[in-house]
Amino acid sequence: MFQMILYTQWKWSRLIVGLGTVAAFALPIISVQGAARAGRNPAATLDLLQAMQSWGVLYPVLAAALGLLVAITTWAPDHRGRHVYALSLPVPRWHYVLLRFGAGLVLLAAPGLAVLSSALLATASATLPTGLQAYPVALA
Repeated sequence: MFQMILYTQWKWSRLIVGLGTVAAFALPIISVQGAARAGRNPAATLDLLQAMQSWGVLYPVLAAALGLLVAITTWAPDHRGRHVYALSLPVPRWHYVLLRFGAGLVLLAAPGLAVLSSALLATASATLPTGLQAYPVALA
């Protein structure tokens, strides 16, 4: 039953998850563009931190937008059908909700893994000034 719920949720939200995964992969790479230059002045640490801080706002915005859009597309057919399908299934309502929640969690793992892989790639390519450290796993 979980496979069918996962398949239907994927069918309904594949465009959102796909675009969100691409955006999640691009965000860490774009945010370290200033740090990736080899000939950068080491005295410009404050400018680097301010640039990273301005990009840092987009991470929670992306996470909230993806979570809300996937939730809306997942529950929209149930709401449109007045939850008749969910109530006609031979499983308790709480079990159905857990199945839907688990399927959404599996779908949203792709953008999370994209942020992790992109953050690892971005920190490997960036040259950080002395005294600064990168934490790509904590970011993801």
